[in-house]
Formats: sequence, C-alpha cells, structure tokens
Amino acid sequence: MSELKLENYIMPAAKLGPDSPLPPLDICLPYTLQNNYNREKKITEFKTVVLENDILKATFLIEFGGRLWSLFHKKAKRELLYTNPVFQPCNLAIRNAWFSGGVEWNIGLHGHSVFTCSPLYVSKLKMDDGTPVLRMYEWERVRMVPFQIDAFLPDGSEFLFVRVKIVNPNENEVPMYWWSNIAVPETPDTRVIVPAESILKRDYKGNKSIVSISPDGTIDGIDLSYPVNFNRSADNFYYIKPESQPWITSLDKDGKGLIQTSTKKLYGRKLFVWGMHKGGRSWQEFLSVPGSAYIEIQAGLTQTQSEYIQMPAGAEWSWLEAYGLMECTPEVVHGKNWKEAYNSVDKKIKSLMSEDNLESILTETAKMANKSPDEIIQRGSGWGTLERIRREKYNEPPFCSEALIFDDVSLKKEQEMYLELLISGLVPYVSPKEKIYGWMIQKQWKDILEKAVEHPQNDHWLSWLHLGIMYYSQGNFEKAKNAWEKSLEREPSAWVYRNLGILAKKNNHIEEAGDLLIKAVEMAPDVYDLTVECCNVLIGLERYEDLLKIINNLSSEIRNYGRIKIIEAQVALKQNNLERVEEILKSRPSIPDIREGEQTLSDIWFEMHERIISKTENIPIDENLKKRVREKFPPPAWLDFRQFT
Repeated sequence: MSELKLENYIMPAAKLGPDSPLPPLDICLPYTLQNNYNREKKITEFKTVVLENDILKATFLIEFGGRLWSLFHKKAKRELLYTNPVFQPCNLAIRNAWFSGGVEWNIGLHGHSVFTCSPLYVSKLKMDDGTPVLRMYEWERVRMVPFQIDAFLPDGSEFLFVRVKIVNPNENEVPMYWWSNIAVPETPDTRVIVPAESILKRDYKGNKSIVSISPDGTIDGIDLSYPVNFNRSADNFYYIKPESQPWITSLDKDGKGLIQTSTKKLYGRKLFVWGMHKGGRSWQEFLSVPGSAYIEIQAGLTQTQSEYIQMPAGAEWSWLEAYGLMECTPEVVHGKNWKEAYNSVDKKIKSLMSEDNLESILTETAKMANKSPDEIIQRGSGWGTLERIRREKYNEPPFCSEALIFDDVSLKKEQEMYLELLISGLVPYVSPKEKIYGWMIQKQWKDILEKAVEHPQNDHWLSWLHLGIMYYSQGNFEKAKNAWEKSLEREPSAWVYRNLGILAKKNNHIEEAGDLLIKAVEMAPDVYDLTVECCNVLIGLERYEDLLKIINNLSSEIRNYGRIKIIEAQVALKQNNLERVEEILKSRPSIPDIREGEQTLSDIWFEMHERIISKTENIPIDENLKKRVREKFPPPAWLDFRQFT
C-alpha cells in the first residue's frame, strides 16, 4: 500500500547560518545571500516527507528546496541516487549555499535554485483512488511565477512520479528555466547512456563544441559515456531527436542503475562531471567526505543551461518525470556498439514506462494538480502571501489556483514593512544600526513606495534605502544614487555607505568605492561579508595599510575566519612578507565559501614560490619561472580547487 509519512533523517551537518544582511545588488535580488555556513559538522535531524510503496521508498528534505534525497529500491535493496553522507553547504548556487546529493529542482534563473537551501511550502492530499500526493510549492520573485511539484508513488509502481507545473500570471512573457539535477554515484564502471548520437561539449575554460558520438561510443577516441574518462570538469548536453522519448540513465557494471524519463516538454539532458584532476577530486571531498564521489545526470526545458525559453503571458506549463530502476544486459549496455547500447535501454524503458504512459498519467492528474490540499505540513517564505494580499487590495486576479495556499500564517518579519506600507501607507522606522532583511524589486511595490515617500512620516533613511535598491535593480543607477544620498542625509548607515561603495565600484570610481566601504565597515565591523567586500576592493587599490587596520580591528572570531586569513596572506604576499604567507598557509585555513572555479588559494601558492625563487636566485618572475613553479611545486590537494588546469 502506498503511504505518505513524516520522518526525521539524521546525518552529520554543517550549520547553514543566518542570511547576509547585505542586498546582493548584482547577483540575485530580491533574494538574500546564504553565505554564513561553516564546516563544523554535528549530528543533526532533518525534517523529511517519505513516499513509500512495496517497491520504492522516496525521502524528501522539505527544509532544503524539497530535495529528493533518497530513492531506495526495496526489492533490489539498492539506493538509486547518490545520497551524500553529510550535509555540507558550499558556494555553488545563485544565493551561494548549495549541497550535493539527491535530486534538486531548479527554476527561474540559470544555475542552482534560489530555494535549494530554503524551505518550500509542503502540503499533502490524495488522488481519487486514495494515492497520497506530496505537494511542494513557492512563489518565485524574479520571474513572478508560482510553481508546484506534485510527487506520488502509486501502489505497485516501479516508478516515482514527479509532476511539475509552472504558471505565468503576468501580462507579459517571462524567460523561464527548469533543470532537475540528479546526483548518482560515480564509480569506475559507471556508464551514462542517453538516446543521442551527438552532444554539445562545454568545459570550464569556456570552450564549446558540437561533436558526434562514434559508432563505438567514443568522442575523439575517448569514451565520454564513462565519467571517469573526463580529466577536467565538464558538461555534456545531449541532442535527443524530437521523435525520441527523452531519458537518461546511469548504469553500473551489472547494467543496473537509476533511469529518469519524462514527457517531451522536459527534453534536454545533460551529464556533469567534476573530472579526475586534483581540483575536481578536491571539490568532491570538499562537498562530502573522501571516497564519496558523484556525477549529475540532468533534465531540462532547454537544450543547454545557457538559455531561457520564453513563457507567454498567462501560460501554464506542466510535465511529468519518472524515476526508477533500470536493469539491462551488461554486455550490451557496456558494449562497443553505442547505438545498440542505447536502443537496449530505450526498448526496456518503453516496456516499463512509455511516452504514451507518461502522457496519459500527466493528463489524468491534471484535475489533482488544481485540487486544494488536505493539510499544510510546512510553510515557505511569506512572499507569496504578501503578493496575494497586494493583489486582493488592488482587485487584481489571483496568481494561482486553490491548489496553492499562501495563508497569513506564512508572513514573517521580512514582510512586515511591506505589509504595513500596504495597509496604512506608512514605512515603519527602525534604527540604522539594525540589520535589514527583506528586499523588494517588483515594479508595483516601487510605485507604492515612490508615492509613500512623499508623506513626511515616510521621509526617513529606511524608505530611501529600499527605494534605491529598487532603482538599482532596474538599472537606473543615477536614481539609486540620489535615493541613497537622501538616505544618508536623513541618517547615516553602514548599509547605504556600502551600497554607494558598490555603485562607485561599478562606475569604476574605485578610490571612492574604497573610502565608502571603509566607512561602512567602521559602522558595522561585525558583518563578515561587508569586511570581505571592503578588503577585496582595498587589495585592488593596493591600500594595504588601510586594509590591515581593518583586519586588526576585527573581533577575534571574524579575524580567524579562513577568508580573512587568506586576505591577510594576499596582503603579505604583495608586501613581500613571504614568511607570513608561509605561516598562514601552514595553518591550512579553510574557506567554507570558496567559489566554484575560484583559484585564490592556488594563485597564492604559486606566487609565493615564484617570489621565493626569484629572491633566492636573483632572477625575474617571467613566464619561464611561472612554468617552472607550476611543474615543480604542485599545490597540495587541500587548497587546489581549480576546475580546468
């Protein structure tokens, strides 16, 4: 019998930490950054929803983007996904924090979802035949669209079904993006098979090429269907013929593994690998533990992940995904005939879950997708509720059906200012010493706030701070500057000095940017990421004394952060204090938020050795010396996060 139940999942986990109080002006407004996590793992309980029948058990991490964390095949006694043994956020997503493992649902913007480390709304309901349905949903604030994920596992089903629906309630078309990213184990004999005979290869140097897969499965003499044959980090986007059923599978030496298939709306398929070089291996361990490698097989709305598809005004898009076990003859799927290998899987998936089956289930569940849930298990952000209230006040049509409940209980502190503005027309005053959360870039709210600041009671620093952010998000930088300068006139704040500093940097007024950011840090010395922003600008300006003064005035807690130690090492390097650089590197500082592709650590390593040799041998630092250093002094694994070198 199929059932839905709430459980706890226990694993070692690093703390996610609070969101940044700094508006990410050029990154992901109106969302905040999630960059205050650490690498100290403690045993932690995660809230989960489990869908289970007599064949499969599916576990969802509802507090973290609704991630499908585990899909266990009970009869085969086999985990079909890569389930990370730890929870470790790292800097790979739009809002920074991301973690590896399971199946991630990515909507709206290029890259990993803004919700990947945030709770979604979670509710439950039943189909007419009694099959339980897990519904997860949210209001996406950049595209201004609601989306929902309905997952169900019927009695006796060999497949978990995931029904996705996106609605564009706007009067204009919006660029849309969706990729379901599926982590599966990386083993020496894992083969990824797709019904395709050509791919678009993309490496992390920016190189792209469309190539054909040879009859024996090789590309330029290398069989890239085996992830361990990739030396560097890379993406492979597969060209599936329009008449073919879209699917992707990862099979072990016995011809067994996960398969994902879908209706044709979700036609894109991709393989991502970290690669077998040192940087790729370092990332695998940084995201997990040694000996726990994974790859990602992915499915999306477009051919590649560098494009959007335009969603017309008023459009509703739905598709169905199916996840299950694939078992094929190993001699065939690991044979030298690529077409025979993928045809073998294609024949099997069509016998298990054909395209017609998928389309029928999608149609049959359309009524369910509009049905109101029986119970809300967890609430999301509160921004959807605020939008619902705004639309009701101005007699605008609702943005979703009764299937998605955005109730008043969902409202949180972040929405308080806007709710008060909507109800009374007033912007509540708070001290500029307070950290501010809850940004808005929506045009309708800009219009409301522009009118509100004409009222003397709203003519204070906070109103102009928010209005400036709205102008900035629309590319109206002059208006943003004027608004922020008015905010400073009303009352100075670290937040406005910081925003003006970022704007000055954008306008290439770097010295002014440095001065403004120093003022911001002096007013808010306990904000780690503000300190980092300021120090990075000062390094570029070679204002090392100002930078060291800031570092010396930090609390001992912030000064001991790995990123701050590395900034100090950069300064010591530029001042030719090589002993201090060596001392810092020997302490092996850890940077929890090191970015994907970031080479700060390895750059320091190489430059330190270049300077040491140059000083010792009295020779210039030229290309010959740089090449020599890279050959003779490979960086240790703990600091090597390069993806393509």
